[in-house]
Amino acid sequence: MEYDIRYMKRALQIAANGLGNTSPNPMVGAVIVNGSGIIIGEGYHHRCGEGHAEVNAIASVKDRRQLTTATMYVTLEPCSHYGKTPPCAKLIIDSGIPRVVVGCLDPFGQVSGRGIKMMREAGIEVVTQVLEQECRSLNAVFMTVHSLRRPFITLKWAQSRDGFIDRKREKNDTAARFSTVLTSVLVHRLRSVHDAIIVGNNTIISDNPRLNVRLWTGRNPIKIVPDRKGNIPSTAAVFNSTGETAIRLSALRRNDLPDSIITLKPGIDIRGTLETLYSYGITSLLVEGGAILLESFLNNGLWDYSRVEISAEDLKTAGSVKAPVIGRQPDLSEMIDGNMINHYTNNRLVQVKRL
Repeated sequence: MEYDIRYMKRALQIAANGLGNTSPNPMVGAVIVNGSGIIIGEGYHHRCGEGHAEVNAIASVKDRRQLTTATMYVTLEPCSHYGKTPPCAKLIIDSGIPRVVVGCLDPFGQVSGRGIKMMREAGIEVVTQVLEQECRSLNAVFMTVHSLRRPFITLKWAQSRDGFIDRKREKNDTAARFSTVLTSVLVHRLRSVHDAIIVGNNTIISDNPRLNVRLWTGRNPIKIVPDRKGNIPSTAAVFNSTGETAIRLSALRRNDLPDSIITLKPGIDIRGTLETLYSYGITSLLVEGGAILLESFLNNGLWDYSRVEISAEDLKTAGSVKAPVIGRQPDLSEMIDGNMINHYTNNRLVQVKRL
């Protein structure tokens, strides 16, 4: 068991290299160890549609004859169905690997338990639940989506030390800014690992945000634009970003928007709208504000992780919009560039770590 844990830790380590690129698939790592305890192959799932971790690990082995006495360590149950790629369980069987150690079962209905059953019926020794919690936590998004049938939800906002997210503004004034140059980069990093991002209707109209990852290298999230009343200007940045996807939530038709804008009918409430986004294939949603939108998620208990940035600045009488209140101590706090970052979890699979 000591050796199994050691190699599974390595599989977890390399699986994390897929962060931000594998959605809607999970991050998976695989390590192959020969009969002498030497790692002879490694692989991870790079991005959706490409080879799975097991495929890449087997392909990396120079002397395939060693596979017949090897053990494969894989963080998630090998798939047993034909999707965009052939079943990994069958590849493992055909390769002659006699022993497979699996971190956790796949919650996906077409896979769960079947990959393990297929390998055992082929005579492979299969060990399960090695570092199971760590393997499930690695894919908290994937696990949450397939168990709750809604996107994984992250709430994020920045506020003054005395609890405001904005100041009193005259016409054409810009919003108060509490993030520093460094923490703004970290926010864009957070955006890059989410499928989609949403802000409220009022925030779009008053601040005209771009909602992209211009401060980070990574994919831009899909922009979710609440436009029930059809009053967001056609000139808004969220509607006019070349090469970036935007989904407009509204039952109203508009003819003044680019053809690239996707319109979906929202649900009658926040849960219904999340079902709509889930049905569209969105697995993770970053909620950036404003206060009304954030509080609607909090009040309904619809969130998995929250990141709250607190500036050293007080707005005092200049403050106008009170920040949401989670009402308990953070799971982790860290000081970054003079601002306090508080992390909260509402999902037992989420593990927050210091940067």
